[in-house]
Amino acid sequence: MTTGQPDTLPFTPVVIIGAGRSGTNALRDALTRLPGFETWPCDEINPVWRHGNLDWPDDEIPPERATPAARQSIRKAFRRIWWQQGTPDFVVEKTCANALRVPFVDAVLPEARYIHIVRNGFDIVASASKRWRGELEVPGLPYYLAKARYAPLSDLPRYVVSALKNRVAIKIGRQEHFDSWGPRFAELETLSGAPLNEIVARQWAACVSASDSAFANMAPGRVFQVRYEDFTADPQDSLTKITRWLETPREQETLRAAVSSVRASSVGKGQAAAEALPNTIKSVLEPPMRAHGYLDQE
Repeated sequence: MTTGQPDTLPFTPVVIIGAGRSGTNALRDALTRLPGFETWPCDEINPVWRHGNLDWPDDEIPPERATPAARQSIRKAFRRIWWQQGTPDFVVEKTCANALRVPFVDAVLPEARYIHIVRNGFDIVASASKRWRGELEVPGLPYYLAKARYAPLSDLPRYVVSALKNRVAIKIGRQEHFDSWGPRFAELETLSGAPLNEIVARQWAACVSASDSAFANMAPGRVFQVRYEDFTADPQDSLTKITRWLETPREQETLRAAVSSVRASSVGKGQAAAEALPNTIKSVLEPPMRAHGYLDQE
């Protein structure tokens, strides 16, 4: 591959878009087990995406905020990791908050290809609620140190204070769940005191609806749509289709090894709890679920 003009990226960014608990980790990990695909050695890089827009009140950063300085900072981070990881053909990124700001991401990375992964909203409510309550937490210090390594130094104190405040309040029983977990959607500020399952439902619906709206205005060839349930049911087939779409087909044995750890054991776990959800919450979940084939069309 050639380096081209100074601002031309010598690789293809592959941006995985999905709400929290939608399978973005599993998909990224499968892709980056393939030769020629690399990513950051940490979970997400929201501090990289928000640098220069740290004072924006939520993660719904509009495209006009992709100033030359913000754009240069993010593209520099992609170039740096590309170089550090051995100059691969593809750099994969999967910050879930990007589901709320695809036009901003595209203003920064107009050459990107997108994989949009969607999961049944009922399962999301069951799974994401646990993360909001501080359950299913990954091992603390190594996880946060890995993320901190890629946060701009000037922004780091703010993230540290926010993370400590949330976790201490949970530990001492001052609050039942975090003030915020995952993509911070604009409506969150109006939901103080709302039931947690309503907050989670509205977060998921905001992410899926915002992504759907953005991708509807993008060239179809730049977006690959996949449902979590289809990916986990036959991950090798999904990865086969994705690599062909990226014009880098791989041998089936290579693909089989890449998806060997993907499991479908969590599919359907939210269905029983869904029966008890009030209609007000179901009405939030149903439009995006219907749009993605989880419910019958009316």
